[in-house]
Amino acid sequence: MNQVHVQEVECLLALAEELHFGRTAARIGCSQSRVSQLVAALERRVGVRLVDRTSRRVALTPFGAQFVAEVRPAYETMTAVFTRARERARRGALGQLRIGFHGSVYEEVTEAFRQLRNHHDVAMALSEIPLGSPFSAVLDGRLDAAVVELPVREAALTIGFRFPPQDRLLAVAAWHPLVALRRVPVEELAGLDLLHPIGDAPDYWRVARVARTTPAGAPIRSSTGISTVQEGLALVAAGEHAMLVCRPLAERATRGDVRYLPVDGLDEPSQLGLIWRTDRANAPLTTLARLLDEEFRRSATGDGGTLVPLAG
Repeated sequence: MNQVHVQEVECLLALAEELHFGRTAARIGCSQSRVSQLVAALERRVGVRLVDRTSRRVALTPFGAQFVAEVRPAYETMTAVFTRARERARRGALGQLRIGFHGSVYEEVTEAFRQLRNHHDVAMALSEIPLGSPFSAVLDGRLDAAVVELPVREAALTIGFRFPPQDRLLAVAAWHPLVALRRVPVEELAGLDLLHPIGDAPDYWRVARVARTTPAGAPIRSSTGISTVQEGLALVAAGEHAMLVCRPLAERATRGDVRYLPVDGLDEPSQLGLIWRTDRANAPLTTLARLLDEEFRRSATGDGGTLVPLAG
Protein backbone atom coordinates (compact mmCIF):
# COMPACT_ATOMS: atom_id res chain seq x y z
CA MET A 1 0.00 0.00 0.00
CA ASN A 2 1.33 3.43 -0.93
CA GLN A 3 2.31 5.68 1.96
CA VAL A 4 0.24 8.85 2.14
CA HIS A 5 2.09 11.99 3.23
CA VAL A 6 0.39 14.23 5.76
CA GLN A 7 1.28 17.35 3.75
CA GLU A 8 -0.63 15.97 0.76
CA VAL A 9 -3.75 15.34 2.83
CA GLU A 10 -3.44 18.77 4.47
CA CYS A 11 -3.18 20.39 1.06
CA LEU A 12 -6.26 18.60 -0.30
CA LEU A 13 -8.33 19.49 2.77
CA ALA A 14 -7.40 23.15 2.39
CA LEU A 15 -8.17 23.07 -1.35
CA ALA A 16 -11.54 21.46 -0.64
CA GLU A 17 -12.45 24.51 1.44
CA GLU A 18 -10.85 27.23 -0.69
CA LEU A 19 -11.55 25.73 -4.17
CA HIS A 20 -8.77 28.03 -5.40
CA PHE A 21 -5.13 27.12 -5.89
CA GLY A 22 -3.83 30.60 -5.06
CA ARG A 23 -5.71 30.89 -1.79
CA THR A 24 -4.75 27.32 -0.89
CA ALA A 25 -1.08 28.08 -1.54
CA ALA A 26 -1.25 31.17 0.70
CA ARG A 27 -3.05 29.23 3.41
CA ILE A 28 -0.54 26.39 3.68
CA GLY A 29 2.49 28.56 2.94
CA CYS A 30 3.76 27.31 -0.42
CA SER A 31 3.60 28.11 -4.13
CA GLN A 32 0.69 27.29 -6.45
CA SER A 33 2.88 24.88 -8.36
CA ARG A 34 3.63 23.07 -5.11
CA VAL A 35 -0.12 22.76 -4.44
CA SER A 36 -0.53 21.18 -7.86
CA GLN A 37 2.35 18.79 -7.16
CA LEU A 38 0.92 17.73 -3.80
CA VAL A 39 -2.57 17.10 -5.20
CA ALA A 40 -1.15 15.16 -8.15
CA ALA A 41 1.01 13.03 -5.83
CA LEU A 42 -1.98 12.21 -3.65
CA GLU A 43 -4.06 11.28 -6.69
CA ARG A 44 -1.32 8.89 -7.81
CA ARG A 45 -1.25 7.26 -4.39
CA VAL A 46 -5.04 6.91 -4.22
CA GLY A 47 -5.28 5.87 -7.87
CA VAL A 48 -8.14 8.15 -8.85
CA ARG A 49 -8.65 11.80 -9.81
CA LEU A 50 -9.71 13.84 -6.77
CA VAL A 51 -9.83 17.39 -8.19
CA ASP A 52 -11.22 18.80 -11.45
CA ARG A 53 -9.48 22.01 -12.51
CA THR A 54 -10.38 24.25 -15.44
CA SER A 55 -9.48 27.80 -16.32
CA ARG A 56 -12.67 28.95 -14.64
CA ARG A 57 -13.22 26.72 -11.62
CA VAL A 58 -11.80 24.18 -9.20
CA ALA A 59 -14.03 21.41 -7.84
CA LEU A 60 -13.73 18.06 -6.15
CA THR A 61 -14.66 15.02 -8.14
CA PRO A 62 -17.25 12.71 -6.57
CA PHE A 63 -14.37 10.46 -5.50
CA GLY A 64 -12.55 13.51 -4.13
CA ALA A 65 -15.55 14.65 -2.10
CA GLN A 66 -15.95 11.17 -0.62
CA PHE A 67 -12.24 10.92 0.15
CA VAL A 68 -12.24 14.32 1.90
CA ALA A 69 -15.30 13.37 3.97
CA GLU A 70 -13.63 10.15 5.10
CA VAL A 71 -10.12 11.46 5.72
CA ARG A 72 -10.98 14.72 7.50
CA PRO A 73 -12.01 13.16 10.88
CA ALA A 74 -8.82 11.11 11.01
CA TYR A 75 -6.71 14.14 10.13
CA GLU A 76 -8.41 16.29 12.78
CA THR A 77 -7.92 13.57 15.40
CA MET A 78 -4.23 13.30 14.52
CA THR A 79 -3.66 17.06 14.66
CA ALA A 80 -5.46 17.23 18.02
CA VAL A 81 -3.11 14.56 19.39
CA PHE A 82 -0.09 16.52 18.19
CA THR A 83 -1.49 19.73 19.67
CA ARG A 84 -1.98 18.10 23.07
CA ALA A 85 1.49 16.55 22.92
CA ARG A 86 3.09 19.92 22.14
CA GLU A 87 1.18 21.54 24.97
CA ARG A 88 2.27 18.85 27.41
CA ALA A 89 5.85 19.25 26.25
CA ARG A 90 5.62 23.01 26.72
CA ARG A 91 4.39 22.52 30.30
CA GLY A 92 6.80 19.69 30.95
CA ALA A 93 3.86 17.31 31.40
CA LEU A 94 4.22 13.54 31.17
CA GLY A 95 0.67 12.68 30.15
CA GLN A 96 0.57 10.07 32.91
CA LEU A 97 1.97 9.76 36.42
CA ARG A 98 2.60 6.36 38.03
CA ILE A 99 1.76 6.74 41.72
CA GLY A 100 2.23 4.16 44.48
CA PHE A 101 0.36 4.15 47.76
CA HIS A 102 -0.02 2.25 51.03
CA GLY A 103 -3.35 0.93 52.25
CA SER A 104 -5.99 3.35 50.98
CA VAL A 105 -6.31 6.63 49.12
CA TYR A 106 -8.05 9.55 50.85
CA GLU A 107 -10.95 11.37 49.17
CA GLU A 108 -8.84 14.53 49.05
CA VAL A 109 -6.18 12.60 47.15
CA THR A 110 -8.61 11.26 44.56
CA GLU A 111 -10.01 14.78 44.11
CA ALA A 112 -6.49 16.09 43.47
CA PHE A 113 -6.02 13.30 40.93
CA ARG A 114 -9.27 14.30 39.23
CA GLN A 115 -8.20 17.94 39.06
CA LEU A 116 -4.85 16.94 37.58
CA ARG A 117 -6.57 14.87 34.90
CA ASN A 118 -9.34 17.34 34.02
CA HIS A 119 -7.42 20.61 34.15
CA HIS A 120 -3.82 19.59 33.42
CA ASP A 121 -4.27 16.66 31.03
CA VAL A 122 -2.33 14.25 33.25
CA ALA A 123 -3.75 10.79 33.98
CA MET A 124 -2.91 8.70 37.03
CA ALA A 125 -1.84 5.06 37.11
CA LEU A 126 -2.18 3.82 40.71
CA SER A 127 -0.63 0.76 42.30
CA GLU A 128 -0.41 -0.47 45.88
CA ILE A 129 3.14 -0.99 47.12
CA PRO A 130 4.29 -3.36 49.91
CA LEU A 131 4.08 -1.79 53.36
CA GLY A 132 7.73 -2.43 54.10
CA SER A 133 9.15 -1.17 50.78
CA PRO A 134 8.13 2.48 50.62
CA PHE A 135 11.00 3.83 48.50
CA SER A 136 12.27 1.11 46.14
CA ALA A 137 9.81 1.52 43.28
CA VAL A 138 10.41 5.27 43.15
CA LEU A 139 14.18 5.00 43.44
CA ASP A 140 14.47 2.45 40.64
CA GLY A 141 12.09 4.33 38.32
CA ARG A 142 9.14 1.93 38.33
CA LEU A 143 6.99 4.69 39.86
CA ASP A 144 7.11 8.45 39.38
CA ALA A 145 6.03 9.11 42.97
CA ALA A 146 4.50 7.44 46.01
CA VAL A 147 2.36 8.35 49.00
CA VAL A 148 4.16 6.74 51.93
CA GLU A 149 4.59 7.12 55.67
CA LEU A 150 7.29 9.46 56.88
CA PRO A 151 10.08 9.89 57.84
CA VAL A 152 12.03 10.00 54.57
CA ARG A 153 15.75 10.68 54.92
CA GLU A 154 16.95 9.40 51.55
CA ALA A 155 19.16 11.97 49.84
CA ALA A 156 17.79 10.98 46.42
CA LEU A 157 14.16 11.63 47.39
CA THR A 158 12.14 14.84 47.74
CA ILE A 159 9.06 15.21 49.94
CA GLY A 160 6.76 17.26 47.73
CA PHE A 161 3.84 17.38 50.14
CA ARG A 162 3.37 16.45 53.80
CA PHE A 163 -0.11 15.27 54.68
CA PRO A 164 -1.72 16.39 57.95
CA PRO A 165 -0.32 14.47 60.95
CA GLN A 166 -2.74 11.89 62.33
CA ASP A 167 -3.09 10.06 65.64
CA ARG A 168 -1.83 6.51 65.78
CA LEU A 169 -4.28 3.96 67.19
CA LEU A 170 -3.79 0.43 68.42
CA ALA A 171 -5.72 -2.24 66.53
CA VAL A 172 -6.58 -5.26 68.68
CA ALA A 173 -9.11 -8.09 68.47
CA ALA A 174 -12.62 -7.10 69.56
CA TRP A 175 -12.44 -9.45 72.56
CA HIS A 176 -8.93 -8.37 73.70
CA PRO A 177 -8.70 -7.38 77.42
CA LEU A 178 -7.33 -3.94 76.48
CA VAL A 179 -10.67 -3.04 74.87
CA ALA A 180 -12.13 -2.59 78.36
CA LEU A 181 -9.61 0.21 79.07
CA ARG A 182 -10.85 2.30 76.10
CA ARG A 183 -7.47 4.10 76.17
CA VAL A 184 -4.19 2.20 76.28
CA PRO A 185 -1.18 3.46 78.30
CA VAL A 186 1.88 3.37 76.05
CA GLU A 187 3.74 1.02 78.42
CA GLU A 188 1.12 -1.64 77.74
CA LEU A 189 2.70 -2.09 74.31
CA ALA A 190 5.45 -4.10 76.02
CA GLY A 191 2.93 -6.85 76.70
CA LEU A 192 1.83 -7.19 73.08
CA ASP A 193 3.20 -8.72 69.89
CA LEU A 194 3.06 -5.85 67.37
CA LEU A 195 3.02 -6.54 63.65
CA HIS A 196 5.74 -4.89 61.55
CA PRO A 197 5.99 -4.22 57.78
CA ILE A 198 8.12 -6.61 55.72
CA GLY A 199 10.41 -5.17 53.09
CA ASP A 200 13.64 -3.38 52.27
CA ALA A 201 12.88 -0.14 54.12
CA PRO A 202 15.82 1.44 55.98
CA ASP A 203 16.11 0.80 59.70
CA TYR A 204 15.09 4.33 60.74
CA TRP A 205 11.80 3.92 58.87
CA ARG A 206 11.06 0.52 60.41
CA VAL A 207 11.72 1.82 63.93
CA ALA A 208 9.32 4.70 63.30
CA ARG A 209 6.61 2.13 62.53
CA VAL A 210 7.29 -0.16 65.50
CA ALA A 211 9.64 1.07 68.20
CA ARG A 212 11.95 -1.45 69.81
CA THR A 213 11.15 -0.23 73.33
CA THR A 214 8.52 1.75 75.18
CA PRO A 215 9.39 5.27 76.44
CA ALA A 216 10.34 3.67 79.79
CA GLY A 217 12.70 1.24 78.05
CA ALA A 218 10.64 -1.96 78.16
CA PRO A 219 11.22 -4.11 75.04
CA ILE A 220 8.41 -4.35 72.52
CA ARG A 221 7.93 -7.72 70.89
CA SER A 222 7.38 -7.90 67.11
CA SER A 223 7.63 -11.45 65.86
CA THR A 224 5.57 -11.29 62.67
CA GLY A 225 5.76 -9.18 59.52
CA ILE A 226 3.04 -8.18 57.05
CA SER A 227 2.99 -6.95 53.45
CA THR A 228 -0.48 -5.34 53.37
CA VAL A 229 -2.86 -3.64 55.75
CA GLN A 230 -5.57 -6.24 55.15
CA GLU A 231 -3.15 -9.01 56.04
CA GLY A 232 -2.37 -7.21 59.27
CA LEU A 233 -6.03 -6.72 60.19
CA ALA A 234 -6.73 -10.41 59.61
CA LEU A 235 -3.92 -11.37 61.99
CA VAL A 236 -5.13 -8.82 64.55
CA ALA A 237 -8.65 -10.23 64.40
CA ALA A 238 -7.24 -13.70 65.08
CA GLY A 239 -6.15 -12.39 68.47
CA GLU A 240 -2.42 -13.15 68.69
CA HIS A 241 -1.15 -9.81 67.42
CA ALA A 242 -1.81 -6.07 67.60
CA MET A 243 -0.98 -3.35 65.09
CA LEU A 244 -0.43 0.42 65.16
CA VAL A 245 -2.43 2.23 62.46
CA CYS A 246 -3.27 5.85 61.64
CA ARG A 247 -6.72 7.23 62.44
CA PRO A 248 -7.87 7.68 58.81
CA LEU A 249 -7.12 4.03 58.10
CA ALA A 250 -9.07 2.98 61.19
CA GLU A 251 -12.02 5.05 60.05
CA ARG A 252 -11.99 3.42 56.61
CA ALA A 253 -11.23 -0.15 57.71
CA THR A 254 -14.00 -0.76 60.22
CA ARG A 255 -14.80 -4.41 60.95
CA GLY A 256 -16.70 -6.14 63.71
CA ASP A 257 -13.80 -8.24 64.96
CA VAL A 258 -11.28 -5.42 65.38
CA ARG A 259 -11.22 -2.42 67.73
CA TYR A 260 -9.06 0.70 67.46
CA LEU A 261 -7.87 2.25 70.72
CA PRO A 262 -6.08 5.55 71.44
CA VAL A 263 -2.63 5.16 72.99
CA ASP A 264 -1.73 7.60 75.78
CA GLY A 265 1.93 8.62 75.76
CA LEU A 266 2.61 7.73 72.11
CA ASP A 267 4.13 11.03 71.07
CA GLU A 268 4.97 10.41 67.39
CA PRO A 269 1.92 10.83 65.13
CA SER A 270 1.51 9.14 61.77
CA GLN A 271 2.18 11.30 58.73
CA LEU A 272 2.14 10.55 55.03
CA GLY A 273 4.20 12.27 52.38
CA LEU A 274 4.18 12.49 48.59
CA ILE A 275 7.72 11.63 47.51
CA TRP A 276 9.57 11.53 44.20
CA ARG A 277 13.11 11.22 42.96
CA THR A 278 14.81 14.59 43.21
CA ASP A 279 16.46 14.22 39.80
CA ARG A 280 13.11 13.44 38.16
CA ALA A 281 11.04 16.33 39.46
CA ASN A 282 8.71 17.74 36.80
CA ALA A 283 5.73 20.03 36.37
CA PRO A 284 3.01 17.34 36.82
CA LEU A 285 4.51 16.24 40.15
CA THR A 286 4.78 19.76 41.54
CA THR A 287 1.27 20.49 40.28
CA LEU A 288 -0.02 17.39 42.05
CA ALA A 289 1.67 18.52 45.27
CA ARG A 290 0.01 21.93 44.95
CA LEU A 291 -3.40 20.37 44.30
CA LEU A 292 -3.03 18.13 47.35
CA ASP A 293 -2.16 21.16 49.47
CA GLU A 294 -5.26 22.99 48.20
CA GLU A 295 -7.58 20.03 48.76
CA PHE A 296 -6.42 19.35 52.33
CA ARG A 297 -6.61 23.02 53.24
CA ARG A 298 -10.14 23.10 51.86
CA SER A 299 -11.26 20.09 53.87
CA ALA A 300 -9.24 20.70 57.05
CA THR A 301 -11.17 20.88 60.33
CA GLY A 302 -10.10 21.85 63.82
CA ASP A 303 -8.96 18.31 64.66
CA GLY A 304 -7.50 17.61 61.23
CA GLY A 305 -3.95 18.58 62.08
CA THR A 306 -1.72 21.35 60.84
CA LEU A 307 -0.70 21.30 57.23
CA VAL A 308 2.97 21.78 56.46
CA PRO A 309 3.92 23.97 53.46
CA LEU A 310 5.26 22.33 50.32
CA ALA A 311 8.92 21.49 50.22
CA GLY A 312 11.05 24.09 48.51
